[in-house]
Amino acid sequence: MRERDTLARIGGDDFVVVLSDLASPQDVPLLADRILHHIALPIPLQDREISLSASIGVSLFPQDGDDYDTLLRNADAAMYRAKEAGGNTFRFYTADMNAQALKKLEMEARLRHAVERDELLLHYQPLLNLRTNEVTDVEALIRWRAGDGTLVSPLDFIPLAEETGLIVPIGQWVLRTACQQTRQWLDQGMELRMAVNLSTRQFRDDKLVQTVRDALAEAGLPARLLKLEITEGAVMDNAEQAVRILSELKALGVGMSVDDFGTGYSSLAYLQRFPIDQLKIDRSFVKDITLGAESASIVHSIIALARNLRLQTVGEGVETTQQRDFLRGAGCDLMQGFLFSRPLPAPEFLALVQAHRAN
Repeated sequence: MRERDTLARIGGDDFVVVLSDLASPQDVPLLADRILHHIALPIPLQDREISLSASIGVSLFPQDGDDYDTLLRNADAAMYRAKEAGGNTFRFYTADMNAQALKKLEMEARLRHAVERDELLLHYQPLLNLRTNEVTDVEALIRWRAGDGTLVSPLDFIPLAEETGLIVPIGQWVLRTACQQTRQWLDQGMELRMAVNLSTRQFRDDKLVQTVRDALAEAGLPARLLKLEITEGAVMDNAEQAVRILSELKALGVGMSVDDFGTGYSSLAYLQRFPIDQLKIDRSFVKDITLGAESASIVHSIIALARNLRLQTVGEGVETTQQRDFLRGAGCDLMQGFLFSRPLPAPEFLALVQAHRAN
């Protein structure tokens, strides 16, 4: 920092820098880059080096506010924009950020009450066995019907739930509800394995194993009928920890699946150690398997890898008969996508499966 600048820690990992006597706003990027550079310098710690990064938001007096609270609030909004850009960068405050921030706060407040107000619901998408043509599995997918009756896209509220930590209680609700629905179908004579997605934050939750155990016990559901889906990135973020968590979940008797496989950065050595049962081939590869040789080769390779590791495979996002036939010919076990069915409310899902079995 320059001698005339002020640096203060205002809590947690939040710091405020007051830059005095700037010749022009163009000086700010130079100082921000300097701060980011020095923060990123490796810190020796025992026998390793630790590297840090920062996200910086900038507000200018007087155009972005003429008092401390306003300037701080606007700099905070700009900082979150820097975080959304991947971090280790800076952003200037712009007027539209305030409107976006208010909208985000409003949605967060509504989302906090969504569970207690019974606004969340689950839709169910069937998975078709490509050898037997039977529906053997189903995936639970969350939806939010707000108080005014409008459906809020998961693309809008799931990232917010992740950011605020609300994804943990919401995920617990999804798990309990999906287990209870599976038990209800089982009592009606329809045995299906239910897939429930775990977010990265849920996967790191210390109470995850107990939460799964409680959901199974509460519903009276056999553990073999529950499958937990995690993304490739979630397990590779801390592979050693992932092995431990996956092993504890596997010990309960539930199935484990890696979602969106092929889009992350899995180490094959770790993949061999993970106690998983299934790989879901990402829809981006399925989409192009009949259009380009590269996607077709990747899908063939994933299926061959899974077969060698004795893992089941699922083709996601199947929308055409050509894609289905390719996957069947390549030896893929299950398919999921709009070709067979969109996600449906529970009564419609039940009617679809019963009609399919009758045929």
